[in-house]
Amino acid sequence: MTMAKICKPIVEYKEIILSNGLTIDKYSPTKKTMQRFIRIFKKISDTRVEQMIDYPLYEILLIAFMTILANGSGWSDMEQFGQEKEKWLKKFLPLKNGIPSHDTFQRVFSLIDAQELQNATVQFIVENIGALKKSLGIKDENRQICIDGKEECSTGRKYGTDEKIRNMQMLHVYDASNEICLFSKAIDEKTNEIPVAQEIIKILNLKDAVVTFDALHTQTKTIGLIVKQGGNYVGALKENQCNLATDAAECFSDAVKKKIRANENNYYKTLEKAHSQVETREYYLAKAQLCLSDKDNWKKLKSFICYEKNIYNTITGEETKEIRYYISSLTDIVLCADSIRGHWQIENKLHWHLDVNFFEDDNTTMNRNAFTNLSILNKMALSLSKLAQPLMGKSSLRAVRKRFAWSFESNLGLILSAFDEDAIKQALLSAQNKKR
Repeated sequence: MTMAKICKPIVEYKEIILSNGLTIDKYSPTKKTMQRFIRIFKKISDTRVEQMIDYPLYEILLIAFMTILANGSGWSDMEQFGQEKEKWLKKFLPLKNGIPSHDTFQRVFSLIDAQELQNATVQFIVENIGALKKSLGIKDENRQICIDGKEECSTGRKYGTDEKIRNMQMLHVYDASNEICLFSKAIDEKTNEIPVAQEIIKILNLKDAVVTFDALHTQTKTIGLIVKQGGNYVGALKENQCNLATDAAECFSDAVKKKIRANENNYYKTLEKAHSQVETREYYLAKAQLCLSDKDNWKKLKSFICYEKNIYNTITGEETKEIRYYISSLTDIVLCADSIRGHWQIENKLHWHLDVNFFEDDNTTMNRNAFTNLSILNKMALSLSKLAQPLMGKSSLRAVRKRFAWSFESNLGLILSAFDEDAIKQALLSAQNKKR
């Protein structure tokens, strides 16, 4: 039985740090290291009238980003953080006109080109994580890319009225292997996720990647674009593809599933016990059998997957069962199962953190461009915090953010060191020498 799985280099990175007891005792945020962040923000175009600029854009962005790292979440927090840390910030920034007001932060964020800010921040994170993986010998094969939308629950209002409008919808393309949000795109009220996702897929390099998505994105055009970009896919089926969903269900009668269970190459089972529940997950794979015209439309379609989840409550004795169907370009059942389970990382490791730890669900910013840019900085801070997390022991991400808030200046060194491959290599060498 083949055992290909989705790679998880960030998980490996954390295991290396924790297993070796890596600590970085002395790493102060010097002007040189802070310049790394200033350079990111200096790449962003400033569309304001030059003669009327009191606060350089890179100053506004750096103060905003440091506020987010320090557990702040809004425009007023940025102003207050800047005022409290003005003396410290002057070590790195001129601040000739002092600290901007909260209205200035919000207005400027509404003017920034979100695509520019996203490209600059994602490039920085990708390059630095790549350097870390290389220095620690971590391989990167069978990446998982997840596509999913997120509703921003407090954005559905109009200025000066109580009138409700549709909450802002944000489409995310998430590299679950490296735990990086590659793309964030606000979806216009009159459109939907499908064409936006297709435009993003066109510019992705999907070599050695498995793309996963819910039934909304199980579209012939979407799948064709994924294949064209060199990727594989695992997509959910529901009523939106009724003929395909029917074909999939007919592949998995009880008699067929019994035969599949006897053939380990197309069957995979996991068992987990936690929180007074026993969860059994079974995955069945069958070769796709479609008429020729349909098969031509669904590019590289090779298999149907049946996923059955049984949950048994050990206290109440209640048992629930769930069955889902998928299509895939893969024939490795373990890789398919890992992809199906891994798709939930976009909810658990991105959306949940943005709402709970970065307070996006409570943000009432109505200007959608300003909200998008703020969310991009939230995601950058999330990536950095995850890398710093194992350097603080077995702390939760919430605990990491609290430590930044309570002792920002001393703990900022930790988050910067997490992006310094030389510092990590030196700490690893020191830890290994101590074990000898």
